[in-house]
Amino acid sequence: MAKELLKRNEVKKEFTWNLEDLYADIPSWENAVREIQEIASRLEQMEGKVTESAESLYSTLSQLEEMGKKTDPAFNYAERLSDQDTGDTTHLAMSQKLRSIYTDISSRLSFIDPEILELKQETLEQYFTQQPKLEGYRKYIQEIQRLKPHHLPAEMERLLAMASEMSNVPEETFAVFNNADLKLPEMTDENGDSIRITHGRYLPLMESSDRRVRREAFEKMYQTYKQFENTLASLYSGQIRQLMFYAKARKYPSTLQAAVNRNNVSPEVYDNLVATVNANLDKMYRYVRLRKRLLQVDELHMYDVYTPIIPDASRKVPYEEAKKTILKALAPLGEDYIRLLEEGFSNRWIDVYENEGKRSGAYSAGAYGGHPYVLMNYDDSLDSMFTLAHEMGHSLHSHYSNTAQPYFYSRYKIFVAEVASTCNEILLMEYLLKNTTDTKERAYLLNHYLDSFKGTVYRQTMFAEFEKKTNAMAEAGESLTAQVLNDVYYELNSRYFGPDMVSDPEIAREWARIPHFYYNFYVYQYATGFSAAVAIARNILQEGAPAVARYKEFLSGGCSQPPVELLKIAGVDLETPRPIQDALDVFGQVLDELEKLV
Repeated sequence: MAKELLKRNEVKKEFTWNLEDLYADIPSWENAVREIQEIASRLEQMEGKVTESAESLYSTLSQLEEMGKKTDPAFNYAERLSDQDTGDTTHLAMSQKLRSIYTDISSRLSFIDPEILELKQETLEQYFTQQPKLEGYRKYIQEIQRLKPHHLPAEMERLLAMASEMSNVPEETFAVFNNADLKLPEMTDENGDSIRITHGRYLPLMESSDRRVRREAFEKMYQTYKQFENTLASLYSGQIRQLMFYAKARKYPSTLQAAVNRNNVSPEVYDNLVATVNANLDKMYRYVRLRKRLLQVDELHMYDVYTPIIPDASRKVPYEEAKKTILKALAPLGEDYIRLLEEGFSNRWIDVYENEGKRSGAYSAGAYGGHPYVLMNYDDSLDSMFTLAHEMGHSLHSHYSNTAQPYFYSRYKIFVAEVASTCNEILLMEYLLKNTTDTKERAYLLNHYLDSFKGTVYRQTMFAEFEKKTNAMAEAGESLTAQVLNDVYYELNSRYFGPDMVSDPEIAREWARIPHFYYNFYVYQYATGFSAAVAIARNILQEGAPAVARYKEFLSGGCSQPPVELLKIAGVDLETPRPIQDALDVFGQVLDELEKLV
């Protein structure tokens, strides 16, 4: 009989996040939601009067800020409850209720930005003089003005806001299907025991030294998705169509330009990434050849991608050991950083282990005015330790920004979201490499470093190219059927892995299980973030305190400056291909060392 996961109420409290730090109970959350609605009702009375005077503009923006400070924890509470057990319909209903309320509020208050945009600049400057507290909102107003070409009259803004709830349906439906409804099959593990494949168990199965286990997990995973590929193609096509709707409505030439402009990033940054990685595929092909040689196989298959190529060097990393190692590895970031890490580890910021119905993967979620929360599905592997360091990087980035910035400037842009998390991973890797004297362990770690590059720079850029291609196809009027998506994905996979990899037919359906394809051109930022993090981590280890100070200035920046400018503070300019090329050169250097060691 297959070993099943623990139910949520069977998980030890110490391994769950403490949502009582947000609200004592659900009635307290309901009171907060009512307060949000009351503020929204007061703000609704400002229609036609937002810019009537300096005082009315200040009153509008200060109330909007107050509402935001209450909305952040309310969303955090509902979403965390829902994610810890996606099968709990009460918590799912709370999340859906709040999303519905927020959509309604966004619709009712959609007049605010258009009224601000109608205000003459000279009058605005007078208002700053008449009400000095307005100065705190200057950058917020400037950001509204930056997007003026893409703003619409108030009635049209109201319609777009009303449509946003249904535009989330593809993402929400995929999440419910993937996390709650999809039942993956059973298989036989290395010990001859029957186990059920889950999202959390899939990677450990793919890391198995038993090739039969890897192949069986791989084939059964994609056979399952094949059963639903037409439905999933329809969902993904629906996701792109809603992006096209908003891009056209806001007068953008493409969905890609709409997505990057939202973060104040140039499309050239995206194109630089794809072009530079494609120009360095020879390094990826070298890595694939090395993997094939070390695994001693006649053919290297896609189910051989994750298994360690250094035999007998992998080991279990229990959660308690992982926390201690991470604290030592991140010590170069200073005592204040370590104190915050210890607080997160000790005070239940983290939901540690997989349970039945729990959302797959890992993330960090921050809310202004409180501590962040981290979702893990920890499995005692080296990968899980790196993931824990990664997510705590996100969390401390949120903490620094939330502490240093007023609410409107606290939320860092998605474009820089992966920098702090990946910097932590690289510092952890450098620490582990520095503290091993065992040749086999060093080779194992070097391979893990290469796998991080493969998974974050090469793989995520392949994902980014898939998004770009499929969006462009839809914009050209092509139909995105399951077969079309399979063909596009298979061609990219074959190109990125090269001639020494057998691209098994099943891999064509990998697109069908990637939740990030519903995040609106998110994945390229993993690769740009990784590249920036390589540079920052190396500066920290080489320069010490001055580089740490620059880095913490970046961490504390929130969205007070454009993201590319904030990265320049930390010493990285992503408007050029150089950081990407420099990172890929490091990949080549690590590959050189591993080839010599083995």
